[in-house]
Amino acid sequence: MAQHLHEIRDPIHTFVRLDSAERAVLDSRPFQRLRHIHQLALTYLVYPGATHKRFEHSLGVMELADRVFDIVTNLDNVTDPIRARLPVLRERDELAYWRRVLRMAALCHDVGHLPFSHAAEKELLPDGWNHERLTRELIDSEEMRSIWSNMRPTLVPEDIIKLAIGEHKAPDLEFSVWESILSEIIVGDAFGVDRMDYLLRDSHHVGVAYGRFDHYRLIDTLRILAMPTSNGVAEVAEPSLGLDNGGIQSAEALMLARYFMYSQVYFHRVRRIYDIHLMDFLKEWLKDGGFSTDMETHLQVTDNQITAALATAATAETNPGSIHARRIIERQHFKVIYERNPRDVLKNPEAGRVVYDSLAGEFGAENVRSDHYQQRSGPPDFPVRLRDDNVVSSLAVSDTLNRLPVVSMDYVYVERSCYDRASKWLGTHRDEVIRPRREADGG
Repeated sequence: MAQHLHEIRDPIHTFVRLDSAERAVLDSRPFQRLRHIHQLALTYLVYPGATHKRFEHSLGVMELADRVFDIVTNLDNVTDPIRARLPVLRERDELAYWRRVLRMAALCHDVGHLPFSHAAEKELLPDGWNHERLTRELIDSEEMRSIWSNMRPTLVPEDIIKLAIGEHKAPDLEFSVWESILSEIIVGDAFGVDRMDYLLRDSHHVGVAYGRFDHYRLIDTLRILAMPTSNGVAEVAEPSLGLDNGGIQSAEALMLARYFMYSQVYFHRVRRIYDIHLMDFLKEWLKDGGFSTDMETHLQVTDNQITAALATAATAETNPGSIHARRIIERQHFKVIYERNPRDVLKNPEAGRVVYDSLAGEFGAENVRSDHYQQRSGPPDFPVRLRDDNVVSSLAVSDTLNRLPVVSMDYVYVERSCYDRASKWLGTHRDEVIRPRREADGG
């Protein structure tokens, strides 16, 4: 069957191209569902332009993954030791297979997302389930297996799964070095194109400049490299995704863009409370208080059904989740009464938690919410090839990466009707509340 090239206009990458076999994936139910899943949940209530969907993001991830694959598999960009470790780089048919797998994994990496993306995933799925596991089930579903088997060459679902969700989310699967590198291209902590696309795309739609960086230069300088071992013999280290030295500033810009987008957009205090109100609503509205892991049910539930349910629930107090729906529909969200303060953290690292506990005890847990996040991972450590061909750690050549700020937040919110009273109470008792327990007890 003749393969026709299809072009899709994209505001970030200009064009995204795919052939007829890949178009079958685009037309599948799991992928078409992403037209109705907001990339940034209810962020459009704060930033009106943030109405973009997982559908176009996934197309962008496929486009960027394809570009990275072309760069890192170009033999002019590969050293002799890497060629020896990865013979697949000299096998044209093998490369063609893995390029297709990579593109399809990138395209399908988000098909498991719940309505409104990450807003309520942790609280509303059974233990052991997350959107990556749902993605895995869909890639391996009968509908998608039929598409993979009709491609030429035939694609193995497990190969797509590995690249789509990565080693950390699929610990039961065995990854070769080559498969690990390809999964890094999509979901890697340092250069995953999933992150590249969402930073560029979210920044564009939100209307801020924080998420922009020179991704053209960054991609052009990506290489497969071996990090030096303790004895300095680079050839014995496992190859991974790294950079030529000329791309280090672009990598720094990517990491700074991530920090700024998290601190200014993703962790915007009003955006976060809408996620909390949505989660509270879904707990009451959904059958059994959570989402189903049945694939047919999953495919039938999108943001559209939830939005309609919110509007209906807000019309009468007797409807399940009515009070939470009204807080969203009528923009009567809880207000921030406390946020992370470095001076408070020095006194008590648990300052946010103790403020929440005190306010909940004084004004009722139903009138208080908290939201806490502390970045666990340190600065990215990846191989960098210097101009003299020595390969070193990124942390050895970049002061910027070593000094990246830690992403953190700590908010406490209260219901509007008691905000003034709670604010006055906290103003009076703040030092007493935040004081560490041992100090308060005279210990």
